[in-house]
Amino acid sequence: MNFYVLTLFPDMISGAVDHSILKRAASEKKISVVCIDIRDFADGKHRQADDSPYGGGAGMVMTAEPVSRACAHARDISGNAALVYLTPHGRRYDQIAAKKLSALGSVILLCGHYEGIDQRALDGAVDMEISMGDYILTGGELAALAVIDSVSRLIPGVLGKDESFENESFANGLLEYPQYTRPEVFRGVGVPEVLLSGHHKNIREWRRRQSVIITARKRPDLLAKAYLTKDEMEFIAKGDLTNGA
Repeated sequence: MNFYVLTLFPDMISGAVDHSILKRAASEKKISVVCIDIRDFADGKHRQADDSPYGGGAGMVMTAEPVSRACAHARDISGNAALVYLTPHGRRYDQIAAKKLSALGSVILLCGHYEGIDQRALDGAVDMEISMGDYILTGGELAALAVIDSVSRLIPGVLGKDESFENESFANGLLEYPQYTRPEVFRGVGVPEVLLSGHHKNIREWRRRQSVIITARKRPDLLAKAYLTKDEMEFIAKGDLTNGA
């Protein structure tokens, strides 16, 4: 999977992806992250890529020319990959969107900054707009990193086992079940007995039930899109949302 990130602050991206799972994935050629500095496409000694907005108002706006040039360059070196603009105007990002992006092979992520980008650079250039949620970030770099991380872990071989993401929150429309590790007893609280039983079928059933219970308690809005069995729908309807085994 190839990511091309258009940004005014490439060090924010390169520094973050040089750690942990992303670093290993890059070293094993499972992903690549190419940072493209938008200022490299600006004219003048100072490589200015922003200016005050027409019509007045606070802040600065990223100018059209360097952004347009940077987008064209990214299209050229990526083989005309889809260009995604990270903006509050976009569709809210979720696991379904991450899966769709992971199937593309290459994607260009355009990071806005300040008060945004001159609309003329966006019209006709952007294929998709993505929002990370109903809040405002200073720039698109943190959003780009979230996309890179969430998409990369869906690429075969990036995580140790496929089950590492197949059973995670949102992978099947539900939140993930509780996790436990050593010691067996912590401050008087023990690990649920079923997890110590070695009975794989019972463990799978317990984890599934816990996922349904936790989702019903914390994110009931997700249940409308999740596949639930008749028994699961019945115990939710009865309000049977205790954490018992």
